[in-house]
Amino acid sequence: MATVADVIVKTLVNFGVKRIYAIPGDSLNPIIDAIRRNRDIKYIQVRHEEGGALSASFESKYSGNLSACMGTSGPGSIHLLNGLYDAKMQHVPVIALTGQIETDLLYHDYFQEVDLVKLFDDVSVFNARITNPDNANYIIWRACREALIKKGVAHVDMPVDVLRMNSREIDLSYNIERPDYKPDLKGAEELINKSKRPLIFIGSGARDAGEKINKLAERIGAPIIYALNGKGIISDGDKKVLGGIGLLGTRPSIKAMSKTDLIIFLGTVFPYSAFINNVKNIQVNNNIEDLNKIMKADVSCLCDVSYFLDNLNVSEKSDKFYDEMDSEISKWKKDIESRAFKRDNIISAEALSYEISKRIEDDAIIVGDTGNVTLWVNRYINAKKNNKFFFSSWLGTMGAGIPGTIGISLASGRKVYGIIGDGSFAMTSMELITIKKYNIPVKLIIYDNHILGMIKLEEEIMGYPEYGVDLYNPDFARLAESVGIKGIRIENYNELNEKLDEFFNYDGPAVLDVITETNETPMPPKLEFRVAERYITSILREKLEPRE
Repeated sequence: MATVADVIVKTLVNFGVKRIYAIPGDSLNPIIDAIRRNRDIKYIQVRHEEGGALSASFESKYSGNLSACMGTSGPGSIHLLNGLYDAKMQHVPVIALTGQIETDLLYHDYFQEVDLVKLFDDVSVFNARITNPDNANYIIWRACREALIKKGVAHVDMPVDVLRMNSREIDLSYNIERPDYKPDLKGAEELINKSKRPLIFIGSGARDAGEKINKLAERIGAPIIYALNGKGIISDGDKKVLGGIGLLGTRPSIKAMSKTDLIIFLGTVFPYSAFINNVKNIQVNNNIEDLNKIMKADVSCLCDVSYFLDNLNVSEKSDKFYDEMDSEISKWKKDIESRAFKRDNIISAEALSYEISKRIEDDAIIVGDTGNVTLWVNRYINAKKNNKFFFSSWLGTMGAGIPGTIGISLASGRKVYGIIGDGSFAMTSMELITIKKYNIPVKLIIYDNHILGMIKLEEEIMGYPEYGVDLYNPDFARLAESVGIKGIRIENYNELNEKLDEFFNYDGPAVLDVITETNETPMPPKLEFRVAERYITSILREKLEPRE
Protein backbone atom coordinates (compact mmCIF):
# COMPACT_ATOMS: atom_id res chain seq x y z
CA MET A 1 0.00 0.00 0.00
CA ALA A 2 1.26 3.48 -0.82
CA THR A 3 2.22 5.97 1.86
CA VAL A 4 0.99 9.55 1.99
CA ALA A 5 4.43 10.61 0.69
CA ASP A 6 4.04 8.26 -2.30
CA VAL A 7 0.58 9.61 -3.08
CA ILE A 8 1.81 13.20 -2.99
CA VAL A 9 4.68 12.50 -5.37
CA LYS A 10 2.52 10.49 -7.77
CA THR A 11 -0.05 13.28 -7.89
CA LEU A 12 2.63 15.87 -8.67
CA VAL A 13 3.82 13.68 -11.53
CA ASN A 14 0.24 13.31 -12.82
CA PHE A 15 -0.01 17.12 -12.94
CA GLY A 16 3.18 17.36 -15.03
CA VAL A 17 5.68 18.39 -12.37
CA LYS A 18 9.12 17.41 -13.68
CA ARG A 19 11.33 18.42 -10.76
CA ILE A 20 11.17 19.73 -7.23
CA TYR A 21 13.65 22.23 -5.76
CA ALA A 22 14.48 21.57 -2.14
CA ILE A 23 16.93 21.01 0.70
CA PRO A 24 16.30 17.81 2.70
CA GLY A 25 15.44 17.83 6.38
CA ASP A 26 14.15 15.40 8.98
CA SER A 27 10.50 16.30 8.46
CA LEU A 28 10.93 15.74 4.70
CA ASN A 29 12.68 12.37 4.85
CA PRO A 30 9.62 10.30 3.82
CA ILE A 31 8.85 12.44 0.79
CA ILE A 32 12.51 12.70 -0.25
CA ASP A 33 12.58 8.90 -0.28
CA ALA A 34 9.35 8.78 -2.28
CA ILE A 35 10.96 11.07 -4.86
CA ARG A 36 14.04 8.82 -4.93
CA ARG A 37 11.85 5.84 -5.79
CA ASN A 38 9.83 7.62 -8.48
CA ARG A 39 11.56 7.75 -11.86
CA ASP A 40 9.28 10.43 -13.30
CA ILE A 41 10.31 13.34 -11.08
CA LYS A 42 13.73 14.75 -10.28
CA TYR A 43 14.99 16.20 -7.03
CA ILE A 44 17.12 19.33 -7.46
CA GLN A 45 19.17 20.08 -4.38
CA VAL A 46 19.50 23.86 -4.01
CA ARG A 47 21.68 25.57 -1.42
CA HIS A 48 19.04 27.92 -0.05
CA GLU A 49 15.28 27.46 -0.12
CA GLU A 50 14.78 31.00 -1.45
CA GLY A 51 16.79 30.00 -4.50
CA GLY A 52 14.63 26.89 -4.91
CA ALA A 53 11.39 28.87 -4.80
CA LEU A 54 12.72 31.44 -7.27
CA SER A 55 13.86 28.66 -9.61
CA ALA A 56 10.38 27.14 -9.45
CA SER A 57 8.77 30.53 -10.10
CA PHE A 58 10.91 31.24 -13.17
CA GLU A 59 10.45 27.70 -14.48
CA SER A 60 6.70 28.29 -14.42
CA LYS A 61 7.08 31.74 -16.01
CA TYR A 62 8.77 30.05 -18.93
CA SER A 63 6.61 26.93 -19.28
CA GLY A 64 3.24 27.99 -17.89
CA ASN A 65 3.15 24.57 -16.23
CA LEU A 66 3.01 23.65 -12.56
CA SER A 67 6.39 23.70 -10.80
CA ALA A 68 7.29 22.70 -7.25
CA CYS A 69 9.54 23.59 -4.34
CA MET A 70 9.84 22.29 -0.81
CA GLY A 71 11.15 23.31 2.62
CA THR A 72 11.56 21.47 5.88
CA SER A 73 9.91 22.39 9.18
CA GLY A 74 10.42 25.89 10.54
CA PRO A 75 13.25 27.89 8.96
CA GLY A 76 13.55 25.80 5.80
CA SER A 77 9.98 26.60 4.83
CA ILE A 78 10.17 30.22 5.94
CA HIS A 79 12.98 30.71 3.42
CA LEU A 80 10.61 29.82 0.56
CA LEU A 81 8.44 32.89 0.96
CA ASN A 82 10.34 35.44 -1.13
CA GLY A 83 10.38 33.24 -4.20
CA LEU A 84 6.74 32.31 -3.68
CA TYR A 85 5.72 35.96 -3.56
CA ASP A 86 7.48 36.37 -6.91
CA ALA A 87 5.22 33.61 -8.28
CA LYS A 88 2.11 35.05 -6.64
CA MET A 89 2.63 38.55 -8.00
CA GLN A 90 3.36 37.30 -11.51
CA HIS A 91 0.42 34.87 -11.53
CA VAL A 92 2.29 31.63 -12.22
CA PRO A 93 1.39 28.17 -10.82
CA VAL A 94 3.74 26.86 -8.13
CA ILE A 95 3.09 24.28 -5.43
CA ALA A 96 5.02 24.66 -2.18
CA LEU A 97 5.31 21.64 0.10
CA THR A 98 6.40 22.24 3.69
CA GLY A 99 7.58 19.71 6.24
CA GLN A 100 6.03 19.85 9.68
CA ILE A 101 6.68 18.31 13.08
CA GLU A 102 4.64 15.33 14.29
CA THR A 103 0.95 16.03 14.85
CA ASP A 104 1.08 14.96 18.51
CA LEU A 105 3.69 17.68 19.13
CA LEU A 106 1.79 20.52 17.49
CA TYR A 107 0.94 23.45 19.78
CA HIS A 108 3.56 22.31 22.32
CA ASP A 109 6.04 25.07 21.35
CA TYR A 110 8.28 22.27 20.11
CA PHE A 111 11.63 22.65 18.32
CA GLN A 112 11.11 24.27 14.89
CA GLU A 113 7.35 24.44 15.38
CA VAL A 114 5.99 27.20 13.13
CA ASP A 115 2.35 27.62 12.12
CA LEU A 116 3.12 27.39 8.42
CA VAL A 117 -0.53 27.33 7.34
CA LYS A 118 -1.01 30.69 9.03
CA LEU A 119 2.30 32.01 7.70
CA PHE A 120 1.57 31.03 4.07
CA ASP A 121 -2.01 32.28 4.03
CA ASP A 122 -1.34 35.57 2.22
CA VAL A 123 0.87 34.10 -0.50
CA SER A 124 -1.41 31.20 -1.38
CA VAL A 125 -4.49 30.64 -3.52
CA PHE A 126 -4.88 27.28 -1.72
CA ASN A 127 -3.51 26.57 1.74
CA ALA A 128 -3.97 23.35 3.73
CA ARG A 129 -2.39 20.85 6.13
CA ILE A 130 -2.71 17.10 5.66
CA THR A 131 -3.86 15.53 8.94
CA ASN A 132 -5.83 12.53 7.70
CA PRO A 133 -3.92 10.05 5.51
CA ASP A 134 -7.06 9.04 3.64
CA ASN A 135 -7.65 12.67 2.64
CA ALA A 136 -4.08 13.22 1.41
CA ASN A 137 -4.84 12.29 -2.19
CA TYR A 138 -7.65 14.83 -2.43
CA ILE A 139 -5.73 17.66 -0.74
CA ILE A 140 -2.68 17.38 -2.99
CA TRP A 141 -4.93 17.00 -6.07
CA ARG A 142 -6.89 20.08 -5.03
CA ALA A 143 -3.70 22.05 -4.41
CA CYS A 144 -2.32 21.29 -7.88
CA ARG A 145 -5.66 22.08 -9.50
CA GLU A 146 -6.09 25.40 -7.70
CA ALA A 147 -2.55 26.52 -8.54
CA LEU A 148 -3.18 25.88 -12.24
CA ILE A 149 -6.70 27.31 -12.44
CA LYS A 150 -6.02 30.39 -10.31
CA LYS A 151 -2.43 30.83 -11.55
CA GLY A 152 -0.83 31.18 -8.16
CA VAL A 153 0.83 29.47 -5.23
CA ALA A 154 -0.72 26.43 -3.55
CA HIS A 155 0.71 25.40 -0.18
CA VAL A 156 0.43 22.02 1.53
CA ASP A 157 1.84 21.49 5.03
CA MET A 158 2.90 17.89 5.72
CA PRO A 159 3.43 16.58 9.28
CA VAL A 160 6.17 13.98 9.13
CA ASP A 161 4.20 11.27 10.96
CA VAL A 162 1.34 11.60 8.46
CA LEU A 163 3.76 11.30 5.53
CA ARG A 164 4.78 7.85 6.81
CA MET A 165 1.20 6.57 7.10
CA ASN A 166 -0.47 4.35 4.53
CA SER A 167 -3.00 6.11 2.32
CA ARG A 168 -5.73 5.19 -0.11
CA GLU A 169 -4.86 5.83 -3.73
CA ILE A 170 -7.89 7.41 -5.36
CA ASP A 171 -8.11 7.98 -9.10
CA LEU A 172 -8.70 11.72 -9.16
CA SER A 173 -8.45 12.36 -12.86
CA TYR A 174 -8.24 16.00 -13.77
CA ASN A 175 -9.06 18.20 -16.70
CA ILE A 176 -8.19 21.84 -16.27
CA GLU A 177 -10.94 23.60 -18.17
CA ARG A 178 -10.46 27.33 -18.40
CA PRO A 179 -13.42 29.56 -19.27
CA ASP A 180 -13.87 30.13 -22.99
CA TYR A 181 -14.55 33.86 -23.07
CA LYS A 182 -15.89 35.20 -26.37
CA PRO A 183 -16.83 38.85 -25.90
CA ASP A 184 -18.49 41.07 -28.48
CA LEU A 185 -15.67 43.07 -30.10
CA LYS A 186 -17.83 45.68 -31.86
CA GLY A 187 -17.00 48.39 -29.32
CA ALA A 188 -13.28 47.80 -29.74
CA GLU A 189 -13.58 47.75 -33.54
CA GLU A 190 -15.44 51.04 -33.52
CA LEU A 191 -12.81 52.76 -31.37
CA ILE A 192 -9.95 51.46 -33.52
CA ASN A 193 -11.62 52.50 -36.78
CA LYS A 194 -12.23 56.03 -35.46
CA SER A 195 -8.70 56.41 -34.10
CA LYS A 196 -6.10 58.44 -36.03
CA ARG A 197 -3.08 57.41 -33.96
CA PRO A 198 -3.65 54.06 -32.21
CA LEU A 199 -0.90 52.65 -29.97
CA ILE A 200 -0.50 48.98 -29.00
CA PHE A 201 0.78 48.29 -25.47
CA ILE A 202 1.76 44.64 -24.80
CA GLY A 203 2.57 42.59 -21.69
CA SER A 204 3.13 38.98 -20.67
CA GLY A 205 -0.43 37.99 -21.55
CA ALA A 206 0.50 38.55 -25.20
CA ARG A 207 3.59 36.34 -25.08
CA ASP A 208 2.36 33.76 -27.58
CA ALA A 209 0.71 36.20 -29.98
CA GLY A 210 3.66 38.08 -31.45
CA GLU A 211 2.92 37.45 -35.12
CA LYS A 212 -0.77 38.29 -34.72
CA ILE A 213 0.07 41.53 -32.92
CA ASN A 214 2.48 42.42 -35.70
CA LYS A 215 -0.22 41.93 -38.33
CA LEU A 216 -2.69 44.13 -36.43
CA ALA A 217 -0.05 46.82 -35.95
CA GLU A 218 0.68 46.80 -39.69
CA ARG A 219 -3.01 47.02 -40.55
CA ILE A 220 -3.90 49.91 -38.27
CA GLY A 221 -0.49 51.67 -38.38
CA ALA A 222 0.09 51.33 -34.65
CA PRO A 223 3.50 51.59 -33.00
CA ILE A 224 4.12 48.93 -30.34
CA ILE A 225 5.43 49.62 -26.85
CA TYR A 226 5.83 47.09 -24.07
CA ALA A 227 5.71 46.64 -20.34
CA LEU A 228 8.74 44.87 -18.88
CA ASN A 229 7.13 41.43 -19.33
CA GLY A 230 6.33 42.25 -22.94
CA LYS A 231 9.95 42.59 -24.01
CA GLY A 232 10.92 40.03 -26.62
CA ILE A 233 7.41 39.26 -27.84
CA ILE A 234 8.27 41.16 -31.02
CA SER A 235 11.81 41.90 -32.16
CA ASP A 236 13.26 45.26 -31.11
CA GLY A 237 14.57 45.46 -34.67
CA ASP A 238 11.04 45.85 -36.05
CA LYS A 239 10.42 49.48 -37.05
CA LYS A 240 7.06 49.46 -35.25
CA VAL A 241 8.58 48.53 -31.88
CA LEU A 242 9.50 51.61 -29.85
CA GLY A 243 10.66 49.90 -26.65
CA GLY A 244 9.59 50.08 -23.04
CA ILE A 245 7.74 52.77 -21.18
CA GLY A 246 8.20 54.39 -17.77
CA LEU A 247 11.46 54.73 -15.86
CA LEU A 248 12.97 51.86 -17.87
CA GLY A 249 11.64 53.09 -21.17
CA THR A 250 12.70 54.93 -24.29
CA ARG A 251 12.15 58.43 -25.63
CA PRO A 252 10.21 57.25 -28.73
CA SER A 253 7.75 55.41 -26.47
CA ILE A 254 7.17 58.55 -24.43
CA LYS A 255 6.72 60.59 -27.61
CA ALA A 256 4.21 58.12 -29.05
CA MET A 257 2.32 58.06 -25.77
CA SER A 258 2.01 61.84 -25.84
CA LYS A 259 0.59 61.82 -29.41
CA THR A 260 -1.74 58.80 -29.37
CA ASP A 261 -5.52 59.05 -29.25
CA LEU A 262 -6.15 55.36 -28.41
CA ILE A 263 -4.18 52.81 -26.38
CA ILE A 264 -4.84 49.10 -26.97
CA PHE A 265 -3.64 47.17 -23.89
CA LEU A 266 -2.97 43.52 -24.76
CA GLY A 267 -2.32 41.22 -21.81
CA THR A 268 -0.85 43.81 -19.46
CA VAL A 269 -1.71 45.60 -16.24
CA PHE A 270 0.83 48.42 -16.31
CA PRO A 271 0.88 49.84 -12.76
CA TYR A 272 2.58 53.20 -13.38
CA SER A 273 -0.40 55.26 -14.50
CA ALA A 274 1.67 58.49 -14.33
CA PHE A 275 3.27 57.44 -17.61
CA ILE A 276 -0.01 56.73 -19.44
CA ASN A 277 -1.66 59.42 -21.55
CA ASN A 278 -5.29 60.09 -20.58
CA VAL A 279 -6.95 59.00 -23.81
CA LYS A 280 -9.47 56.34 -24.77
CA ASN A 281 -8.26 52.79 -24.17
CA ILE A 282 -9.16 49.18 -24.86
CA GLN A 283 -8.14 46.55 -22.33
CA VAL A 284 -7.80 42.88 -23.34
CA ASN A 285 -7.12 40.38 -20.56
CA ASN A 286 -8.24 36.84 -19.69
CA ASN A 287 -8.28 37.65 -15.96
CA ILE A 288 -11.34 39.64 -14.92
CA GLU A 289 -9.51 40.93 -11.84
CA ASP A 290 -6.98 42.71 -14.05
CA LEU A 291 -9.49 44.59 -16.17
CA ASN A 292 -10.03 48.20 -15.03
CA LYS A 293 -7.63 47.59 -12.13
CA ILE A 294 -5.26 50.51 -12.70
CA MET A 295 -7.34 52.72 -14.96
CA LYS A 296 -10.88 52.63 -16.31
CA ALA A 297 -11.28 51.11 -19.76
CA ASP A 298 -13.51 52.54 -22.46
CA VAL A 299 -13.88 48.97 -23.76
CA SER A 300 -13.05 45.85 -21.72
CA CYS A 301 -12.54 42.51 -23.47
CA LEU A 302 -12.44 39.49 -21.17
CA CYS A 303 -10.66 36.96 -23.38
CA ASP A 304 -7.27 35.68 -24.45
CA VAL A 305 -5.22 38.06 -26.56
CA SER A 306 -5.19 35.51 -29.40
CA TYR A 307 -8.99 35.33 -29.47
CA PHE A 308 -9.18 39.13 -29.64
CA LEU A 309 -6.70 39.31 -32.51
CA ASP A 310 -8.25 36.37 -34.42
CA ASN A 311 -11.75 37.82 -34.32
CA LEU A 312 -11.11 41.57 -34.61
CA ASN A 313 -12.42 43.07 -37.84
CA VAL A 314 -11.01 46.54 -38.44
CA SER A 315 -10.29 48.67 -41.48
CA GLU A 316 -6.76 49.18 -42.76
CA LYS A 317 -5.39 52.68 -42.19
CA SER A 318 -3.51 54.35 -45.04
CA ASP A 319 -1.71 56.74 -42.68
CA LYS A 320 0.62 54.79 -40.42
CA PHE A 321 1.26 56.33 -37.03
CA TYR A 322 4.46 54.29 -36.69
CA ASP A 323 5.88 56.08 -39.76
CA GLU A 324 5.64 59.35 -37.82
CA MET A 325 8.00 57.84 -35.22
CA ASP A 326 10.83 57.00 -37.64
CA SER A 327 12.85 60.12 -36.88
CA GLU A 328 12.37 59.68 -33.13
CA ILE A 329 13.62 56.11 -33.34
CA SER A 330 16.66 57.12 -35.39
CA LYS A 331 17.59 59.90 -32.95
CA TRP A 332 17.12 57.60 -29.97
CA LYS A 333 19.28 54.83 -31.46
CA LYS A 334 22.06 57.32 -32.23
CA ASP A 335 21.85 58.63 -28.68
CA ILE A 336 22.03 55.09 -27.28
CA GLU A 337 25.01 54.19 -29.44
CA SER A 338 26.80 57.44 -28.57
CA ARG A 339 26.78 56.46 -24.89
CA ALA A 340 28.43 53.11 -25.62
CA PHE A 341 31.91 54.49 -26.11
CA LYS A 342 35.30 54.28 -24.42
CA ARG A 343 35.88 56.68 -21.52
CA ASP A 344 39.42 56.64 -20.14
CA ASN A 345 39.52 52.84 -20.35
CA ILE A 346 36.53 52.62 -17.95
CA ILE A 347 33.67 50.30 -18.93
CA SER A 348 30.27 51.97 -18.84
CA ALA A 349 27.14 49.88 -18.34
CA GLU A 350 25.91 51.19 -21.69
CA ALA A 351 29.06 50.02 -23.48
CA LEU A 352 28.91 46.61 -21.83
CA SER A 353 25.22 46.19 -22.68
CA TYR A 354 25.78 47.30 -26.27
CA GLU A 355 28.54 44.72 -26.78
CA ILE A 356 26.53 41.96 -25.07
CA SER A 357 23.54 42.68 -27.28
CA LYS A 358 25.65 42.18 -30.41
CA ARG A 359 26.74 38.73 -29.23
CA ILE A 360 23.65 37.13 -27.70
CA GLU A 361 22.27 34.45 -29.99
CA ASP A 362 18.90 34.82 -31.68
CA ASP A 363 17.39 31.84 -29.81
CA ALA A 364 18.76 32.63 -26.34
CA ILE A 365 16.73 33.39 -23.22
CA ILE A 366 17.73 36.35 -21.06
CA VAL A 367 17.00 36.66 -17.34
CA GLY A 368 17.38 40.19 -16.02
CA ASP A 369 17.86 40.76 -12.30
CA THR A 370 16.47 43.70 -10.31
CA GLY A 371 18.06 47.14 -10.00
CA ASN A 372 19.78 49.41 -12.52
CA VAL A 373 20.61 46.26 -14.44
CA THR A 374 16.89 45.95 -15.26
CA LEU A 375 17.15 49.21 -17.16
CA TRP A 376 20.32 48.18 -18.98
CA VAL A 377 18.63 44.96 -20.14
CA ASN A 378 15.34 46.58 -21.09
CA ARG A 379 16.85 49.50 -22.94
CA TYR A 380 20.10 48.20 -24.43
CA ILE A 381 19.78 44.42 -24.97
CA ASN A 382 17.87 44.24 -28.24
CA ALA A 383 15.35 41.43 -28.50
CA LYS A 384 15.89 39.46 -31.69
CA LYS A 385 13.15 37.40 -33.31
CA ASN A 386 13.40 34.32 -31.06
CA ASN A 387 14.72 35.81 -27.81
CA LYS A 388 12.68 35.63 -24.64
CA PHE A 389 13.14 37.82 -21.57
CA PHE A 390 12.18 37.13 -17.96
CA PHE A 391 12.31 39.32 -14.83
CA SER A 392 11.03 39.51 -11.29
CA SER A 393 8.87 42.26 -12.69
CA TRP A 394 6.14 42.64 -10.08
CA LEU A 395 7.87 41.68 -6.82
CA GLY A 396 11.15 43.17 -8.05
CA THR A 397 13.29 41.07 -5.76
CA MET A 398 17.05 41.33 -5.94
CA GLY A 399 18.83 38.01 -6.27
CA ALA A 400 16.38 36.46 -8.74
CA GLY A 401 18.90 36.21 -11.58
CA ILE A 402 20.91 33.11 -10.70
CA PRO A 403 17.96 30.96 -9.51
CA GLY A 404 15.91 32.24 -12.44
CA THR A 405 18.45 30.99 -14.96
CA ILE A 406 18.54 27.60 -13.24
CA GLY A 407 14.76 27.10 -13.43
CA ILE A 408 14.48 28.28 -17.03
CA SER A 409 17.51 26.32 -18.24
CA LEU A 410 16.24 23.06 -16.72
CA ALA A 411 12.77 23.63 -18.21
CA SER A 412 13.82 24.81 -21.65
CA GLY A 413 17.12 23.20 -22.59
CA ARG A 414 17.98 26.46 -24.38
CA LYS A 415 20.87 28.88 -23.98
CA VAL A 416 20.17 31.06 -20.95
CA TYR A 417 21.97 34.24 -19.93
CA GLY A 418 21.61 35.93 -16.56
CA ILE A 419 22.39 39.65 -16.48
CA ILE A 420 22.89 40.54 -12.85
CA GLY A 421 24.06 43.41 -10.66
CA ASP A 422 26.78 42.82 -8.08
CA GLY A 423 24.42 43.40 -5.16
CA SER A 424 21.98 40.83 -6.50
CA PHE A 425 24.69 38.32 -7.41
CA ALA A 426 26.04 38.27 -3.86
CA MET A 427 22.58 37.52 -2.47
CA THR A 428 22.12 34.16 -4.17
CA SER A 429 25.66 33.29 -5.27
CA MET A 430 25.53 30.01 -3.32
CA GLU A 431 23.40 28.67 -6.17
CA LEU A 432 26.57 28.56 -8.26
CA ILE A 433 27.08 25.25 -6.45
CA THR A 434 23.72 24.04 -7.77
CA ILE A 435 24.76 25.06 -11.29
CA LYS A 436 28.00 23.10 -11.00
CA LYS A 437 26.45 20.05 -9.34
CA TYR A 438 23.94 19.56 -12.17
CA ASN A 439 26.17 21.03 -14.90
CA ILE A 440 23.52 23.56 -15.89
CA PRO A 441 25.01 25.45 -18.88
CA VAL A 442 23.96 28.98 -17.93
CA LYS A 443 26.04 32.08 -18.59
CA LEU A 444 26.04 34.76 -15.89
CA ILE A 445 27.20 38.34 -16.50
CA ILE A 446 27.82 40.61 -13.50
CA TYR A 447 27.68 44.40 -13.71
CA ASP A 448 30.20 44.94 -10.93
CA ASN A 449 30.15 48.64 -10.03
CA HIS A 450 30.58 48.22 -6.24
CA ILE A 451 27.44 50.17 -5.44
CA LEU A 452 23.67 49.76 -5.13
CA GLY A 453 23.12 52.12 -8.03
CA MET A 454 19.34 52.40 -8.04
CA ILE A 455 19.21 53.12 -4.30
CA LYS A 456 21.93 55.74 -4.77
CA LEU A 457 19.81 57.44 -7.46
CA GLU A 458 16.75 57.37 -5.22
CA GLU A 459 18.74 58.94 -2.38
CA GLU A 460 19.89 61.72 -4.69
CA ILE A 461 16.39 62.44 -6.01
CA MET A 462 15.06 62.64 -2.46
CA GLY A 463 17.82 65.10 -1.53
CA TYR A 464 19.73 62.76 0.76
CA PRO A 465 23.51 62.29 0.67
CA GLU A 466 24.80 58.98 -0.64
CA TYR A 467 24.98 56.60 2.31
CA GLY A 468 24.97 52.85 2.94
CA VAL A 469 25.06 51.86 -0.72
CA ASP A 470 28.75 51.14 -1.31
CA LEU A 471 29.58 47.44 -1.70
CA TYR A 472 32.64 45.44 -0.77
CA ASN A 473 32.79 42.67 -3.35
CA PRO A 474 34.89 39.56 -3.76
CA ASP A 475 36.43 38.66 -7.08
CA PHE A 476 33.32 36.93 -8.44
CA ALA A 477 35.27 35.21 -11.23
CA ARG A 478 37.59 33.57 -8.69
CA LEU A 479 34.54 32.68 -6.58
CA ALA A 480 33.10 30.87 -9.59
CA GLU A 481 36.42 29.13 -10.24
CA SER A 482 36.48 27.91 -6.62
CA VAL A 483 33.20 26.11 -7.32
CA GLY A 484 34.54 24.64 -10.56
CA ILE A 485 32.80 27.04 -12.96
CA LYS A 486 34.64 28.98 -15.64
CA GLY A 487 35.31 32.51 -14.35
CA ILE A 488 36.43 35.51 -16.42
CA ARG A 489 37.08 39.00 -15.07
CA ILE A 490 37.24 42.21 -17.13
CA GLU A 491 38.71 45.29 -15.49
CA ASN A 492 39.21 47.77 -18.34
CA TYR A 493 37.76 48.66 -21.70
CA ASN A 494 40.80 47.54 -23.71
CA GLU A 495 40.18 43.87 -22.85
CA LEU A 496 36.39 44.00 -23.21
CA ASN A 497 35.98 42.59 -26.71
CA GLU A 498 38.54 39.81 -26.37
CA LYS A 499 37.18 38.51 -23.08
CA LEU A 500 33.56 38.87 -24.14
CA ASP A 501 34.36 36.65 -27.12
CA GLU A 502 36.06 34.13 -24.81
CA PHE A 503 32.99 34.09 -22.55
CA PHE A 504 30.44 33.69 -25.34
CA ASN A 505 32.48 31.02 -27.10
CA TYR A 506 32.95 28.92 -23.95
CA ASP A 507 30.90 25.73 -23.93
CA GLY A 508 29.45 25.26 -20.46
CA PRO A 509 28.48 27.28 -17.38
CA ALA A 510 30.50 30.46 -16.94
CA VAL A 511 30.60 33.66 -14.90
CA LEU A 512 31.75 36.98 -16.37
CA ASP A 513 32.66 39.59 -13.74
CA VAL A 514 32.86 43.02 -15.41
CA ILE A 515 34.09 46.02 -13.43
CA THR A 516 31.86 48.88 -14.55
CA GLU A 517 31.75 52.60 -13.84
CA THR A 518 30.70 53.26 -10.23
CA ASN A 519 29.03 56.66 -10.56
CA GLU A 520 27.06 55.97 -13.72
CA THR A 521 23.48 57.23 -13.43
CA PRO A 522 20.82 55.68 -15.66
CA MET A 523 18.73 58.69 -16.59
CA PRO A 524 15.12 58.28 -17.66
CA PRO A 525 14.25 59.33 -21.23
CA LYS A 526 14.64 63.11 -21.57
CA LEU A 527 10.97 63.90 -22.09
CA GLU A 528 9.84 62.03 -19.00
CA PHE A 529 12.40 63.24 -16.48
CA ARG A 530 9.98 65.49 -14.60
CA VAL A 531 7.44 62.69 -14.48
CA ALA A 532 10.11 60.27 -13.30
CA GLU A 533 11.30 62.66 -10.62
CA ARG A 534 7.75 63.27 -9.44
CA TYR A 535 6.98 59.54 -9.48
CA ILE A 536 10.06 58.43 -7.52
CA THR A 537 9.65 61.26 -5.04
CA SER A 538 5.99 60.38 -4.40
CA ILE A 539 6.76 56.69 -3.93
CA LEU A 540 9.63 57.31 -1.53
CA ARG A 541 7.74 59.98 0.38
CA GLU A 542 4.91 57.50 0.86
CA LYS A 543 7.40 55.07 2.35
CA LEU A 544 9.03 57.64 4.61
CA GLU A 545 6.09 59.70 5.85
CA PRO A 546 3.78 58.04 8.43
CA ARG A 547 0.12 57.95 7.52
CA GLU A 548 -2.47 59.27 9.93
